[in-house]
Amino acid sequence: MTRAVVVGATGQIGRAAVGALARDGWEVTAVSRGGERDGAWPEEVRVVRADREDDAALSAAVGDGCDVLVDMVAFAPGHARQLVSLAGRVGSAVVISSVSVYEDDKGRNFDTQAEPDGFPEYPVPLTEDQRTVRPGDTSYSTRKVALEQELLAAGDRLPVTLLRAGAIHGPHCRTPRELYFVKRNLDGRRRRVLAYGGASRFHPASVRNIAELVRLAAPRPGTRVLNAVDPDAPTVAEIARAIDAVMGVETEDVLVDGPPPASTVGDTPWSVPAPVVCDMTAAERQLGYRPVVRYAETLPETVAWIEERLAGRDWREAYPKMSAAYGDLFDYAAEDTWLAARKA
Repeated sequence: MTRAVVVGATGQIGRAAVGALARDGWEVTAVSRGGERDGAWPEEVRVVRADREDDAALSAAVGDGCDVLVDMVAFAPGHARQLVSLAGRVGSAVVISSVSVYEDDKGRNFDTQAEPDGFPEYPVPLTEDQRTVRPGDTSYSTRKVALEQELLAAGDRLPVTLLRAGAIHGPHCRTPRELYFVKRNLDGRRRRVLAYGGASRFHPASVRNIAELVRLAAPRPGTRVLNAVDPDAPTVAEIARAIDAVMGVETEDVLVDGPPPASTVGDTPWSVPAPVVCDMTAAERQLGYRPVVRYAETLPETVAWIEERLAGRDWREAYPKMSAAYGDLFDYAAEDTWLAARKA
């Protein structure tokens, strides 16, 4: 039996990864700040309470050593140095990164998207060879790149697989994009405005597919960068219809060519002016990866999770990070005003 330590084990990806590794025969230590246990984990999973910002606590969780350390919550170069300091006791690492590290050939990236003509126009599909933003401490993306570069530079001491995840989805997500359509359906909104003709594509990544990549990378030490997304990248209109089907409702789409007609009208969490669609050939070639689930297949579980969390609560209370990230997602008054003016 081989030993795996999973840091950030009770996050949405961590829960799935711990389960996947344990069911694959690994002796798993699940590390989190709260030290909770997921009810779906096998009983053999060992639970440890530790804050990854505490070097001594993380070192103690690793103990005499492990074959692989899986890190869900590393996001800065200091975390990379922390992991590398454990190289003598850790065989290899698997670390979650993000597709937000990419920039296009004109230097546009997720950090420039709010600027005029600032949204990146990536190749379709986007491969791991696409250039990335410069490392730094100014944003999530620049910190992720700094993390990646530190780890890659130390690959001779600590082999690392970096998984660049897309729009992560599944239960336990604190910012579920699906909330946008689930709540509208619960509120009885039977018309929806979709910018960019409803054709926006922002590649989703199921926690179960990411966990499968973790499972495959764990016994195959190596220094590599891989995209981590689902096998398909549905349009926002297709996502909306798939959620409708799960919830048993019918909704009329009002499609708008171009950007949202108002700041709180037609702008979904997937609405982008150019596609973000990633290639998975490298993972297939290097790890023998095959997806375990498609996007639409995951929706019943995701929708049920969101509905349960919303029950009897204001959505801002249920999902404070979602509110902070996206603002007023449900400005029905503004939408109704725009729809009325459009008919006049």
